[in-house]
Amino acid sequence: MSRIGKMPIAIPAGVTVTVAENNKVTVKGPKGTLERVFPSEMEIKVEGAEATVSRPNDLKRNKSLHGLSRTLLHNMVVGVTDGFEKKLEVNGVGYRAAKQGKKLTLSLGYSHPVEMEDPEGIETVVEGQNIIIVKGIDKEKVGQFAAEIRDKRRPEPYKGKGIKYADETIRRKVGKTGKK
Repeated sequence: MSRIGKMPIAIPAGVTVTVAENNKVTVKGPKGTLERVFPSEMEIKVEGAEATVSRPNDLKRNKSLHGLSRTLLHNMVVGVTDGFEKKLEVNGVGYRAAKQGKKLTLSLGYSHPVEMEDPEGIETVVEGQNIIIVKGIDKEKVGQFAAEIRDKRRPEPYKGKGIKYADETIRRKVGKTGKK
């Protein structure tokens, strides 16, 4: 049995989980509403204050979908109660981030400023000039947008300049040494 898949998901007060036909699950909470269609093989039951995901048999496909489905449902419940956030740091001389309305403007040493629009359901907050926080209720969208911001200027290994996650460590390399 899947260790993660068989764990029940606690549904906090103020959150409603409804399962419609074709395994379409809707999770409503204080921060918003999330919907997702789960694989038809998985059986999702909501009993009282907890939800469980079960699989019909031990086929390889069903085994792998079991833990995934449970985790996706758990992330939806956590998203509508607490939300998710990713922190990015902008490192480098002259590199900075600014926010105007829904537009994030990054100065990353290119000849032009890089402008990014906040996607729907995602909010970016700039602290100071070099910390960007991406917030939202959908874990997948938060991670994707944070990755897109990081892609604009990835951290390089020699000086550590670029955009990195706050919890990321950059493997530094030694630069070239002069000839004698």
